[in-house]
Amino acid sequence: MPGSPASHKLRLGRYAESSRVYLLTTNTSGRVPVFKDVVLGRLVVEQFRKAQEQGWADSLAWVVMPDHFHWLIELRRGSLSELMQRTKSLSTKAVNLRLGNKVSLWQQGFHDRALRREDELIIMARYVVANPLRAGLVKRLGDYPLWDAIWL
Repeated sequence: MPGSPASHKLRLGRYAESSRVYLLTTNTSGRVPVFKDVVLGRLVVEQFRKAQEQGWADSLAWVVMPDHFHWLIELRRGSLSELMQRTKSLSTKAVNLRLGNKVSLWQQGFHDRALRREDELIIMARYVVANPLRAGLVKRLGDYPLWDAIWL
């Protein structure tokens, strides 16, 4: 119900459902290509792994691009907002510690899309991992260091 405590943090129409598959996308602040530095990108990947280890979400496919990430997950507990807040906050702390900075790493908010069918899942996973190819960052997917998918 609009205006209720449960819905005020979620944009209109956003409903996070456990065991549902979502594509999550967020950008760096100002779209700065922070993750051209692979070492910094691996700090984000570490948060994807921690979210899975702690039972928040199962990572199905992901790619960390220079200025954003795409993360295909199956939500296990909590909300999308909680998952993204944790992931962005902890990755910001890790990057700031590594760089000796104290800057805001991510733009506010994120984009999510719930997937409905198995065939849509495979199409979306291919879309996620092919991002570096479409962006012209590599000629072969295997040459890009910041991606993974459970099917490969």
